[in-house]
Amino acid sequence: VILTAPIIFGGIRRVAHVAEAMVPIMAVFYLLMALYVMAVNISEVPRVFGLIFSTAFDFKAAGGGLLGSMISAAMMNGIKRGLYSNEAGQGSAPNAAAAADVKHPVSQGMIQMLGVFIDTLIVCSCTAFILLLSDVHTSGSTPTGVQLTQAALVYHVGAWGADFLAVVLFLFAFSTIIGNYAYAESNIQYLNNHWLLLAVFRMAVLGMVYFGAVNSVPLVWDMADLTMGTMALINLIAILALSPLVFLLLKDYSAKLKMGKDPEFKLSEHPGLKRRIKSDIW
Repeated sequence: VILTAPIIFGGIRRVAHVAEAMVPIMAVFYLLMALYVMAVNISEVPRVFGLIFSTAFDFKAAGGGLLGSMISAAMMNGIKRGLYSNEAGQGSAPNAAAAADVKHPVSQGMIQMLGVFIDTLIVCSCTAFILLLSDVHTSGSTPTGVQLTQAALVYHVGAWGADFLAVVLFLFAFSTIIGNYAYAESNIQYLNNHWLLLAVFRMAVLGMVYFGAVNSVPLVWDMADLTMGTMALINLIAILALSPLVFLLLKDYSAKLKMGKDPEFKLSEHPGLKRRIKSDIW
């Protein structure tokens, strides 16, 4: 709370300055650690690849009812944790994307898709390799959650690996708090840009930061899953409603690429769309 307060009371610009300094450093260090673990255990990497794919599609030991419950549980946890990984479909990241200065909205859409790829297929896969290249997950008393990753890093690099992950995890969590605050502040300003409302909102955010830090982990996870699921439900309905516009923009972008042009969206070229939206949108 003490670290968060001066940042969020400094507004979105201060949040941006802190995040742009913090996020690349923590991400690079974590990826370098994963690459080091993979390089040291390079001979085992093909075995891990085989283990991932063979286990993902191995249903021999599962009966009919058990198979259904296993798949539903895997989907439920995969979707919930996937939202925390990349926020795809949740509706929070578009707040940042909408503020980007680009010539064509599809260009920013491609960048957003790249973010999902990096978060899920690169960063999460690095964690999987750190775990599977150790013997922690096969031991008798297997830890859970972040302790499992800490134990795997200790296996690979020694005792300091647990401290390294604790620092990285703190930075990831802290940047998430201030990043999501920036999204929320832009929404509050859109609804009612009054200084008193903004001050009350900032105090409420600090209260929730404290609440999350001192309450039980299952309660915090359940509350977060509920609110994020609600966000995703609302956002997915909006995505379906906006999908015709998405295909229109994508068609415009692809046509200009085929003509060898640098894609630039011009509202005047789409009179039907121009009548439907305000002039300050693009």
